[in-house]
Amino acid sequence: MLQGNGKSQVMTMEIMNETLTGHSISMIIPVNDEGREINRAIENIRSMQVGDSVEIIVVDGNEERETLKFIQDPHVKKKFSPKGRGIQMNAGAAISTGAILLFLHADTLLPANAFQIIITAINSGRFNAGAFTLSFDNCGIPFTLISLSARVRGCLTGIPFGDQGIFITKKLFKKLGGYREIPLMEDIDLMRRVKKEKGRIFISPEKVITSARKWERDGILYTTGKNIIIQILYFSGVSPDTLVRYYYKS
Repeated sequence: MLQGNGKSQVMTMEIMNETLTGHSISMIIPVNDEGREINRAIENIRSMQVGDSVEIIVVDGNEERETLKFIQDPHVKKKFSPKGRGIQMNAGAAISTGAILLFLHADTLLPANAFQIIITAINSGRFNAGAFTLSFDNCGIPFTLISLSARVRGCLTGIPFGDQGIFITKKLFKKLGGYREIPLMEDIDLMRRVKKEKGRIFISPEKVITSARKWERDGILYTTGKNIIIQILYFSGVSPDTLVRYYYKS
């Protein structure tokens, strides 16, 4: 049975009438120097035996289009846009044909039944956005604790982050004006606006598997601490333009 977060508001009649008939999903993957990861991500999607019901759009923010050159699947839509995750995801959404948009990081793998979960959630008439539970490709205790803290955060706020594989109906995405093209926190900003629109966000207990490379490279304590500080400052009203200077300087 699908369960939403208890803090989610009751949907307006307009949103409740958004039940899909086409079951078509557009997956949008923003990339920048992801040549080593992109084919693994695409192969994972194709292995789920979704046929033509899912289109894959890769949007490269690198002027040299380096990641696009690595793509082996001829059916993937390739798009270049200026760098910036929000900018790139909006560019992908603009050329999408699906009734549902699924935004996925290149280093994140979906659960095997992801598309069935998304379709069931949206067609239930109770949800018009959602995401999955976070997990890592490193099973060590520190990463288990990070995953647990993300789960607790999701239960308390009802707001998933981008590395959880955010999905949303295209109708609502367009109504909200898409992602704000800000340098950080574009995923949280979108989900907050979904809630303000009286939408309901479904967070599936099924897990995505995200690469732990950032934590392993920069240090678990440092990366976790920096992320917590950034989130606290953001929710306290500090602008993303200010936060990005700290994020990349520290």
